[in-house]
Amino acid sequence: MRLISISDTHNKHKNLEIPKGDFLIHCGDFTEGGTRLETLNFLQWFSKQPHRYKILVAGNHDFFLEKHRNHLKDLIPKNIHYLKDQGITIEGLKIWGSPYTPGNGNWAFNLERGRTIRKKWNLIPHNTDILITHTPPYGILDESKTYKNIGCEELLKQIVDIKPQLHLFGHVHDDFGKKNIGPTLFINSAVMDSKNRLINGISIVEL
Repeated sequence: MRLISISDTHNKHKNLEIPKGDFLIHCGDFTEGGTRLETLNFLQWFSKQPHRYKILVAGNHDFFLEKHRNHLKDLIPKNIHYLKDQGITIEGLKIWGSPYTPGNGNWAFNLERGRTIRKKWNLIPHNTDILITHTPPYGILDESKTYKNIGCEELLKQIVDIKPQLHLFGHVHDDFGKKNIGPTLFINSAVMDSKNRLINGISIVEL
């Protein structure tokens, strides 16, 4: 199984050359301003990609999906698996997705650090094989040029506990890459750098 992971495309998705694969996963921030037009433009493009399984998690820029969460069945094409604190099993792989990032509430899907955001991570099943979030866990591929580590401490605690095979995320443009820690492969899939240039590349995983 070949898995393609992207994140933080910020309306530049049509400029990407997406490799062939079985899965195409987007880890959030597919829009810049989070408008309806941006959202529909991306969803139309994403739904037309040839990958058999298309999985989407929102990010902190994707306001429209947060504001219109009660109408998503009519909005999101049926061949896209949109995961918001939800799981799905595909080809025997148990996959869980969640859009939340720690923050002060000024962005989409922002929750306070500590107990508030921990409630969301507690929902992740212990038998999860692939975890998809927008935020990185604290201390793992989460360093920006402005701040040191901006990942989520509570998410890291949950990952240490459940030990997924693969954790995909984005959010921090400056720390694109892969890192193996214990049984888990961590991948920051942000395709843009901090200046929003498409130079980071596209993440590919063979399962």
